[in-house]
Amino acid sequence: MVLTPPFEPMLAQVAEYVPGAGVLASGFAAEQKFDGHRAILFTPAGPGGRLLLQTRRGSFVQDRFPDLVSAAQQLPDGLVLDGELVVWDTAAGRLSFEALQRRAAARGRTATALAAKSPAFFIAFDALQIDGIELLALPYAERRRRLEVLFTARALTAPWTLCPMTTDPDKAQEWLEDWTHVTGVEGLVVKALNQRYRPGTRDRAWTKIRRRNTTEAVIGAITGTLTRPRLLILGRHDPTGRLHPIGRTVPLRPDAARQLAEHLMPAGSGHPWTGAKFSSAWGTRDVLDTTLVQPDLVAEISADTSVDRGGVYRHPIRYVRLRLEASVEDVPRFGGAAG
Repeated sequence: MVLTPPFEPMLAQVAEYVPGAGVLASGFAAEQKFDGHRAILFTPAGPGGRLLLQTRRGSFVQDRFPDLVSAAQQLPDGLVLDGELVVWDTAAGRLSFEALQRRAAARGRTATALAAKSPAFFIAFDALQIDGIELLALPYAERRRRLEVLFTARALTAPWTLCPMTTDPDKAQEWLEDWTHVTGVEGLVVKALNQRYRPGTRDRAWTKIRRRNTTEAVIGAITGTLTRPRLLILGRHDPTGRLHPIGRTVPLRPDAARQLAEHLMPAGSGHPWTGAKFSSAWGTRDVLDTTLVQPDLVAEISADTSVDRGGVYRHPIRYVRLRLEASVEDVPRFGGAAG
């Protein structure tokens, strides 16, 4: 069977670790997880066709990435790869999710201009079809071997990149602890070597582990009530003293909510977020029903490394505990280091 778009990719379950095995167990491999957009790449079955880039949700975005389309001549016909789209911000000298967002929304001349300033890369981590031969039933180890042969035989270079992979537990631990300090690298995806590719499923054979850091933030608002808070809306002050929202927590545990309720105070006049609205999730327009509180409590939080410029967390944050001994002046500044 020849694969054709739209195609539903296989998804990974989220976990803090691989149960009973630390980061990596026998029979598993670890890939570096990059902070980008999931994409399926299709090359034409024959002459005259065009490269297609499909998002996880089935949209086609190749017109936003003319640099990748131009480089498609490096690739053979009848190829389907699963991977991650990332963008390099040449001015900042780093991978940039914000630049990727700008490129994903641009077309025409704007897309071409952005490609010159912020080139895109496709980081391939799975081969679903090579030379028109579908590979889904093969185990991951064999698909990976064929992907590596493809890169070697074709001498593929940027913007085509092979995702780093290891079966060495020590190397995987090093990647998780050290490489996640690099902007654009947020963790690992651990995969069973014997697992076939199962389109459209979220399978235990793939486990996504994001690096998490412990840090502090100011509690500026809540959902729920003062006696039964449900979520916390967190902020940090910039060097001028302005309080910026940086994200929201996951729902609080009952014991944590009870403890917080003893210390929360309703906001007085002049709260810096008066009239502000907060989205229920990053990138959505759904608004939370919030109550402003006196912004003088410091929360210790656990958050992953997916942070926008300035320090806004894209994924929900975990509340750890209240830091009654700390003042808001002890909290990291907005616009500085996130952790």
